[in-house]
Amino acid sequence: MGNPAKLDELAIKTIRGLSMDAVQAANSGHPGTPMALAPLGWALFSGLRRHDPTHPDWPDRDRFVLSCGHASMLQYALLHLSGYEVSLDDIRKFRQWGSLTPGHPESHATPGVETTTGPLGQGVGNGVGMAMAERHLAARFNKPGHTLFDHRTWVIASDGDIMEGVASEAASIAGHLKLGKLVVFWDDNHITIDGRTDLSFSEDVPARFAAYGWHTESVDDGNDIAAIIAASRAAIADDRPSFIRVRTIIGDPAPNKRDSSAAHGAPLGADEIIATKQLMEWPTDSFFVPDELAAAAESIRARGAKSYQDWEARLAGYRAVFPDAAKDLEAALAGGLPAGWDADLPTFDADPKGMPTRKASGTVLNALAAKLDGLVGGSADLAGSNNSHMKGFASFLSGAEGIPRNVDWGIREHAMGAAMNGMALHGGVIPYGATFLVFSDYMRPAVRLAALMKLHTRYIYTHDSIGLGEDGPTHQPVEQLAALRAIPNLAVFRPADANEVRECWKAALEWNGPAALALTRQNVPIFDRDALASAEKAKRGAYTLREAGGGGPDAILVATGSEVAIAISAADLLEQEGAAVRVVSMPCWELFEKQDTSYRQEVLPRGDAVKVVVEAGIRQGWDRWVGNDAAFVTMDQFGASAPYEVLYDKFGITVERVVAEAQRLLS
Repeated sequence: MGNPAKLDELAIKTIRGLSMDAVQAANSGHPGTPMALAPLGWALFSGLRRHDPTHPDWPDRDRFVLSCGHASMLQYALLHLSGYEVSLDDIRKFRQWGSLTPGHPESHATPGVETTTGPLGQGVGNGVGMAMAERHLAARFNKPGHTLFDHRTWVIASDGDIMEGVASEAASIAGHLKLGKLVVFWDDNHITIDGRTDLSFSEDVPARFAAYGWHTESVDDGNDIAAIIAASRAAIADDRPSFIRVRTIIGDPAPNKRDSSAAHGAPLGADEIIATKQLMEWPTDSFFVPDELAAAAESIRARGAKSYQDWEARLAGYRAVFPDAAKDLEAALAGGLPAGWDADLPTFDADPKGMPTRKASGTVLNALAAKLDGLVGGSADLAGSNNSHMKGFASFLSGAEGIPRNVDWGIREHAMGAAMNGMALHGGVIPYGATFLVFSDYMRPAVRLAALMKLHTRYIYTHDSIGLGEDGPTHQPVEQLAALRAIPNLAVFRPADANEVRECWKAALEWNGPAALALTRQNVPIFDRDALASAEKAKRGAYTLREAGGGGPDAILVATGSEVAIAISAADLLEQEGAAVRVVSMPCWELFEKQDTSYRQEVLPRGDAVKVVVEAGIRQGWDRWVGNDAAFVTMDQFGASAPYEVLYDKFGITVERVVAEAQRLLS
């Protein structure tokens, strides 16, 4: 392979050259951070990290997260130089339409990219979730003498990542759980877009992480590979999560723009690039990669192949001794649902008093937990209110006996969402998280990224309307349903009764992407159903719960969740006055949109029937389903503090108003 130190030097210069050239060619991007992090990145990919470029999805690989996603050229250069299927032509197409090298790393676009990053702090949370998934899988599948899961998660985070609140939340829970397989490098370069970090940032960051319960190390020269490796070895030897400060100089070694915000978010310029390459004693050709680095890539690939083959041999031995567990492992990693997973789920007898849909969800969740061994999750300090605890299963706390499945997230909604993404990206688990619907706002950036990546994350959002009552408008979600429905790929379910809850849980688990259940605090009736109104039809997104009789409806009342009962009572009164009324329960817009046109027209025809929407949330988005000439019994303001029955009356979410609106349209 030649002189290792010489190859390290060539690789670092190549990463710096490619980072400058790609940003310059795109006329946009961030050259300075990849240049500064080249030694750290190369140390990780060339030696510290266990990975196989020819098998980027190998289950026991070390995960790598570039939380500072703006430094994407670092990752693309590393992938290219270590033998992943990212070519020099791909790097030449940096930030261009359809390329494998988008402006920020995208997990679905590029071989070897583990997660989509860019919104700062998210990658730290992803790394925590990946380490949690490793802990679960190791406890579930490792057997004495047969270790299948024993890998680390390496994260590179910037000053901006460390400033973001989600990173602090995630670091706090990681320290509490003693996630010893997690290592975070802090790129301490003292620069932000607006100038030096001391404009806004003066804390002792390693001391903060030490207070969280992390092992900490410090490397004073980011160009010192030996020091980086030594600090990393010390981290590996510790049973706590590790935080390694690495002091770098952004844009190093650009003679005029290094150590300044000018190197952060814009091309260096042709003259500065030439001057930098001359200073590095490097060819001024664009996208230059020396032939000698082919040997380094081959060495990385060979070492990775051996690690992968060793794991495959261990897996073969495992299959021979534990064939049933091996089948379970294969199913878990495939991400599918096992045969019979939805059999024998609870059914609920008709009951006019009914129960809260959050309570029904807890019953269904625990039935699912018995069938889905990879179901992992918990609540942001509201498990009793969210009905989200899986009874009889172990905690993620360090030292707890059993296979960890229940997570007590504490009041950390944002970290919960980001870590759930990390779990889903890692694979082998089905993550869920719970909080009040109004606090979905605290985790929205993570939910949005889950939707972007089409991750199979599941959210339990309870206390879904003014129906929560006395806690008042700070806790009453009014706009959150519309806000969640606005996220592409996210399925939002608002079931009307306990049996719809069961069907919505089933549909949510089958949805190819993230899914959220919005559930009531208050009781709602459990409907007396016939074949026409079977709750199984909820899996089509919307269905006729009550039909008008022969001849078609004069009015169609469309409702979700707790307001379906209001619509049914209104239909009773309207029919007493001679109107033919259909009631449509519409628990999930996104599922309904997937149905064929004929079914959608059958349920919500565009004919002469008048339409009234009933939902205790803002009107936004409903026009698309019922047109502008419908009536909307919805909220157009924040709630108030009072018993929920009073609130429904005062805000006009009532049977009487629905009847009046229908009569107005019919007259």
